[in-house]
Amino acid sequence: MIDFSSIEQMLEDTRRSGLQIWENIMLSDCEQQGISEEISLSKMDRMLDAMIAADASYRAEERSASGLVGGDGGKMMEYAKGETLCGDFLTDVMASALRMGECNACMKRIVAAPTAGACGVLPAVLLAYHRHFGADEKELIRALYVAAGFGMIIANRASISGAEGGCQAEIGAAAAMAAPALVQLMGGSPGQMAHACAMSMKNLLGLVCDPVGGLVEVPCVKRNVIGAMDAVSTAQMAMAGIESRVPPDQVLDAMREVGESLPPSLRETGKGGLAATHFGKQYAPREE
Repeated sequence: MIDFSSIEQMLEDTRRSGLQIWENIMLSDCEQQGISEEISLSKMDRMLDAMIAADASYRAEERSASGLVGGDGGKMMEYAKGETLCGDFLTDVMASALRMGECNACMKRIVAAPTAGACGVLPAVLLAYHRHFGADEKELIRALYVAAGFGMIIANRASISGAEGGCQAEIGAAAAMAAPALVQLMGGSPGQMAHACAMSMKNLLGLVCDPVGGLVEVPCVKRNVIGAMDAVSTAQMAMAGIESRVPPDQVLDAMREVGESLPPSLRETGKGGLAATHFGKQYAPREE
């Protein structure tokens, strides 16, 4: 449990401590949980291993119980063998996000980061970065601490629940965690991490949660791709020195307000949006 109520507080505390931001986040978590650094690092190492194992467990031939999801990660992997529009790294990010989302829909073991429905965003960008730019395990674990620090502030200040805040609180939150994690990997500053977080969230502000049939499948899996691409673009903007005009904490406050304003039909009930289309209604649970 990381003890920061705002991004500004976390950055100021990091400045005063003289520590790197990932280390300050880790020590805060250790203090709150009453555990040692060794135990904390071991837990985060297991989290990374679980992400890697989930990615490796993907099978393109597998389908979810509903039949709505499966195989798209394999299609993207096959497409990546040729000349692509987005290049090797971004295509790998897309394929990784699809694979992880499909693993979740097929009831495999994944890491909720921050939720099962948004489980593909963070591992997609971290594992693809590892494959293409050579980040080692220690660097990836440090990036996970950064993601955790921003994620806890989002959870405490706004929401990470689709039922409470719409999909902006799941895919949006995942992107806002993954973007500063990427900035950490690229050697950026805590301030750049904060702006990457804010820009990612702004891009997905207002995203509704409208799962077809009430299942975490359609449109959830493909939205993981959008979240991952959002994180990559905003991390790169932040590294270029581009900043969010709206202060990061105010962006999170806006996200909470928008989530509270969404009608219940657009907050994970499976009754509005795409779930209410003719196609979606075919998969609606039958009322007894």
